[in-house]
Formats: sequence, structure tokens, C-alpha cells
Amino acid sequence: MATKNIRLEVMQQLEDKVDGFIDQFLIPVEKIWQPTDFLPNSQSDDFYDEITEIRELAKELPYDFWVVLVGDTITEEALPTYESWLMDVEGINQQEGGTPWSKWVRYWTGEENRHGDVLNKYLYLSGRVNMKAVEQTTQHLINDGFDIGTDQDPYKNFVYTSFQEYATYVSHNRVAKLAKSYGNKPLAKMCKIISGDEMRHYNAYSSFVNEIFKIDPSNMMIAFKDMMKHKIVMPAMFLREAGDSLGSAFDEFSMAAQRIGVYTGQDYVDIMRRLIKRWDIEKITGLSEEAEKARDFVMKLPARMERINQRIRISEKITHFSWVNPAMAK
Repeated sequence: MATKNIRLEVMQQLEDKVDGFIDQFLIPVEKIWQPTDFLPNSQSDDFYDEITEIRELAKELPYDFWVVLVGDTITEEALPTYESWLMDVEGINQQEGGTPWSKWVRYWTGEENRHGDVLNKYLYLSGRVNMKAVEQTTQHLINDGFDIGTDQDPYKNFVYTSFQEYATYVSHNRVAKLAKSYGNKPLAKMCKIISGDEMRHYNAYSSFVNEIFKIDPSNMMIAFKDMMKHKIVMPAMFLREAGDSLGSAFDEFSMAAQRIGVYTGQDYVDIMRRLIKRWDIEKITGLSEEAEKARDFVMKLPARMERINQRIRISEKITHFSWVNPAMAK
């Protein structure tokens, strides 16, 4: 039987578990936090005082911090691209009333949508950011789309989302710690709770992969190897400022994140190790010869990547983006 047909059958076989995944890993609308929980209440007499507090606390945050916070916000706001991509994955199928998997994607999207919403409003109220430049970059990122090297393969897509959800957890959690270190407790609390969502989503997608390993271990192992071999492409890979070429802003954004320790090359390696441990790759049985070779590749890759990472030098030169006026940040 063709591999594609096997994957579709596995996705269909797991449909009965999806409602349980939704109950386990997502939070009902009435119970989950909303952006207004972390922003000034526009109906309150204290509204302007609360905005003044946001603007005063924002003055303490350094330039690279703002670059990273803007980049994170733009990445979150490109959500339409991620939802449309996942809806096209084999076995998810939103046609004819949809499936449990398309329901998962919609519910997951609903949770993710709050992240860009709250961060965007915070940037606007902070007074430290050129919002039109940010909005143009966001529109470009959605317009340009992305190709994460997964095609319609659910196995590869779930490896990707497992990796990326944990990476965004790391990024938002580190931003929260930095904000707290600069005395900005409200922003720290906001980013911390976003990171909590990302951790739940990581637990969900990594559980999907775990379930697939139980049913189709060889093809799942090969898919894992393929994703690791070609390296996980970041959602912000095509980041660009208005008038610039595709992806021209990504490297400098990445440098800023590494300079302040928000997301580094070592984090990439650490996430690989986390996934290998999470899926108990070393102990999976019943693998084909090709899958055994794939496992051998995966097990050796983190050490190889770590050696490469140790040779990389991070530029200390700060790049000025149109998103943040140098005069408006320390």
C-alpha cells in the first residue's frame, strides 16, 4: 500500500481520540485568558493612567528586546498562513462538515489568535514602536507565505509543530524573564502566560506523534529523520521590512534574539534532544531497515549540530529596523 494511503488511514484511525486531545490540551473559551485581561480597560476611568504606566515601564527595555518582541508579534500575527497550511494536510480535511482533525486545527487557531492580538495591542500602547512598519511587515509575511518542507504529510507536519511550539515556548518564556529583570512585571506576566499556551500546544502535537509511532513506527521514524536532516525552518524565515527582499530581515532578527539569549543555536539542539527523549526514539521497536538507519541518523544528529553551533559567532553589531526608532529605546 502506498505510504500516502497508510498515513491517511492512520489519521482516520486516530480521529476517535481527537476530541479527547481537545479536552486535554485546550481550554474552553469561557475559562481561558483573553487579551483584555492584560491590557488597560478602555471603559475604566483609570484607562489613561494605565496607558501611562505601560509607556513608562516600556522606556526601560533595550533596543534588541524591542526587535525581538516585534519579531515575535509579527510571527504570531501570521497565523492565517499556519491555519491554511494545516487545513491542507492529508487527513485533516475541512470539506463536507470537516473532521475531528479540522476541528482541532480551528480550536488550536482560536487559542493562538489571542497571542498576536495581545502583543500587537501592547506594542501600540507602549509608544516605542513604529506600528505602520510593523503592520507592513506582518502583511508581507502573510502575503509571502512559507514552505516548511512538509508538503501535505501529517507525520512531518506534526514533527514541525512539535518543534515549533516548544521553540515559541522558549522564546516567550525568555522574553518574560527579561521583561521581569527590567522591572516590567505586567509584560512579563503576559509573555509568561503566552508561553504556557505554547507548552500545552507542544504537549498536544508531540502526543500526536507519539500515537503515530505506536501505529506506524517505521514511516514516522523516517519522517522525523527527514525533518531533522533538512532542518526546521522558522516561521519568520521570510521576514522582511517594507521595500526589502524576501527574508532580508530574518538573519538580523535572529542575531538580536541570540544576543539577548531569547532563542539560540543551542536551543535548537536542545529541542532536538527533547523530542528524541519525548518519543523514546532509542527504544522504539518493529522498525524497517530504512527506519533503523533513520533512527541512527537522528540519534547522532544533536551532537553533530552542537559541534557546528559551537563554531558560530554572534555579531554584537546592533541592526536598526524600521520597526523600532533608535531614539525610542535604550
